[in-house]
Amino acid sequence: MSHNRDQEHLNILAIFHYVVSILFGIGALFPTIYMIIGIVIVNGQFETEDRPGPPAAIGWVLIGMSCFGILLGLTFAACVALAGRKLHSRTGYIFCMIIAGIECLFMPIGTLLGIFTLLVLLRPTVKALFDGTQTPADAPPIYNP
Repeated sequence: MSHNRDQEHLNILAIFHYVVSILFGIGALFPTIYMIIGIVIVNGQFETEDRPGPPAAIGWVLIGMSCFGILLGLTFAACVALAGRKLHSRTGYIFCMIIAGIECLFMPIGTLLGIFTLLVLLRPTVKALFDGTQTPADAPPIYNP
């Protein structure tokens, strides 16, 4: 009976990881605003006849930092989606634990998902599902159509 519960919890966590990865991906695109501002600064669009605009170096810093932030955010969103896939397929136990720990830094949704994921993954019965030490007769199918 606990194996069915563990299977169900892992499937629900996998779905939530997919949803949260989409939210993280959308959030990772917010620095695009700063990239646009940096491009406008570099092109000199803030300059007027009576006053000079900000230096182009500031624009390049904004562009560089926003590109780095976008890349970092999208990479993390992809890692969260991959953790959801690994939870669903019962592989990558350590990877899922690490991503769950990192998710705890992102309040409030990431923290809730990370804590619940850690609580489920720390169960000995769930660890047995990932290790494959459960016999096929004991293990219910991963997916029931």
